[in-house]
Amino acid sequence: MTRTEFRHIAGHLLTPLLMCLGMAFAYLGAFHQPEPNNMQLAVVGDTPQAMVLAQTMKDKGGAGLDVITVPTRDAAVDALHERALVGAYVPDATRPELLVATASSDTSAIAAEVAFRSVSDHQGVPLVVTDVTGKAHGDPTGQGVFFLLVALSVGAYGSVAVIGAAGATLRMRVRAAIGVVTALVVSLIGVLVAGPVFGVIDSDLMSVFGIAWLYSSGIILIGIGLHTFLKRWTTLALITLFVMLNFTTSGGVYGPELQNGFFGALHSFWNGAGFVEGLRSLLYFDGGAGFGFRLLSLFGWLLAGVILILVAGNYEARNTPAPVERDAIEEEIGESVAV
Repeated sequence: MTRTEFRHIAGHLLTPLLMCLGMAFAYLGAFHQPEPNNMQLAVVGDTPQAMVLAQTMKDKGGAGLDVITVPTRDAAVDALHERALVGAYVPDATRPELLVATASSDTSAIAAEVAFRSVSDHQGVPLVVTDVTGKAHGDPTGQGVFFLLVALSVGAYGSVAVIGAAGATLRMRVRAAIGVVTALVVSLIGVLVAGPVFGVIDSDLMSVFGIAWLYSSGIILIGIGLHTFLKRWTTLALITLFVMLNFTTSGGVYGPELQNGFFGALHSFWNGAGFVEGLRSLLYFDGGAGFGFRLLSLFGWLLAGVILILVAGNYEARNTPAPVERDAIEEEIGESVAV
C-alpha cells in the first residue's frame, strides 16, 4: 500500500471513527447514570405533617428533588395532567397513594415511586401507585413515539445523502421540493407502521402525520442546505444533530428530570424533544401541557432549514461556473481545426 492510498483510506475512515466517538460520548453521557435533577414532586395536604414530609424529602434529595405541597388530590391530578409534576404522594396511615402520569415518562414515574416508597416502607404499609393517564393499546410504556422518532430521523437524514449525490446537478429549489416530498413519504411510512400496523398511535392519526411531516421536512431541508457547504461531512453533521444530540435529549428514554443539565437544557428546544413531547401532549394530555410550544419549536427548525436552503442556493448561484455557450464552443473548435 502506498502512502497516498493509506491517506485516502484513512481520510474516509475518519468519518465512522468520529461517529463512534460521538455516539459513545452522547449515549453514555446521557444515559449511563440517570439520577434525579430538579424532579418535580408533591405531597398532597396542607397539614403541618405534609409540609414537614415535603421539606424533609427536599432536604434529603438536595438539588435532585423539588418537593412542594398541593392542597388536594384533585389539584395533584390536575398538575400531573399539565405535566407540571412527575409524582404526587397522598399520605395515609394505612393506604398511602402515589399518583403518576406514565404517559409523560415511564422512567420518571418509576423514579418517583422509588423516592416515595421509602416513606411507605418506613410506615410499614404498602404503597398504592395510581396512573392518572391512559395510553394506546400498542404502547403500554408510552415510549412508542420515541421509536417512531428514530424511524423518521433515519429516513430523513438518510434521504439527504441520496438527494445530495443524485441531485447534485439540480437547482436548489428543485432539490428542496424533492426533499419536502420525500419527507411526506417518510412520514407516511412511519405513521402507517406505528398506527394501523402496531397500534402505537390509536387516535389523531392525521395530526400525528402532519407533525411527522413537519419534523422530517426540517431535517431534510437542513441537510440539503448543509450539503452545499459540508459535502462528504454532511452525514457526520446530520448524525451529530439528529442522532447523537437528538435521541438523547428527546425524553424518549429518560426525561430531563433524570439527566444532567446539558442534556436537560437541549430538551427544552431540540427538535426530537419537540416531536416526542408534542405527540405525548397531543395524544395523552388532550393537546395541552405545552403542546403549542413544542409545535412552535418544530416550526422553528423548519424555518432554520428554509433559511439554510436560501443561503445555500444563493451561494451556489454565485460560485457555480457559468456554462459555456454551445456556439462559442463550436467556434473555438473551428478555429482550432483551421490552425
